[in-house]
Amino acid sequence: MLKSVPYLAALVFSACLISLSVHADTQMPAALAAALADPRRPAQQVSLDAARKPAQLIAFAHLKRGDKIVDFMPGNAYFTRIMSDVVGNTGHVYAFLPTEQLANCSPQEVAGTRLLEHDPRYANVSVLSDATANFRMPEILDVIWTAQNYHDLHDAFMGPADVAALNKRFFDALKPGGIYLVIDHVAEAGSGLRDTESLHRIDPKRLRQEIEAGGFVFDAQSDALRNRSDDHKSSVFDGRVRGRTDQVVYRFRKPK
Repeated sequence: MLKSVPYLAALVFSACLISLSVHADTQMPAALAAALADPRRPAQQVSLDAARKPAQLIAFAHLKRGDKIVDFMPGNAYFTRIMSDVVGNTGHVYAFLPTEQLANCSPQEVAGTRLLEHDPRYANVSVLSDATANFRMPEILDVIWTAQNYHDLHDAFMGPADVAALNKRFFDALKPGGIYLVIDHVAEAGSGLRDTESLHRIDPKRLRQEIEAGGFVFDAQSDALRNRSDDHKSSVFDGRVRGRTDQVVYRFRKPK
């Protein structure tokens, strides 16, 4: 007997998630499917799913029900909304907006996060704001997450931030064994911090060195967002590559 199309789609979706992360919690596929299908998600954000691959990335971070996570520099809350569903009412999502970003960037960049601030439908989301030098959390976290923003810490509009000190604060905010997940646009090999301001890219080698210097241990890399056709020479806002840049996804852990 032929299975229905929805049934087959569900099987494929679950199989993909399992193949991406064999250690993922058994509830992850169902929780992620529900989160992505949540009608509260703005249509414009849903349209980004094919390029941003939230299911693969959140599975890679091993995020599960009950977890406490910070979405650092969450922008328009694209991932924050999905995380809220995944961690459920026993978990919590902290959306952290640095005051440096708020002072120097358009309000439109964080408007989506601001909308969640007083939305009773997102009772498990707290929007926090402070200087990066004062980063702290109300409780110990399971996961720290930052997407397409780590390079900004080195830019003038962010201070630049004391990245070494901030990574130490991240380290202290995590439980032993906790995950620090970083997604960012790839710069040319050997370029270090040269392109953070001009192209909004960072050399993955430099990114990894900085985070490991903070005490974290490199755990794994996902190729979900790699794009070998990106030559790493254009600004991430260039229409030829925008939304399709080569991106690195690194998972670090705080040693137990």
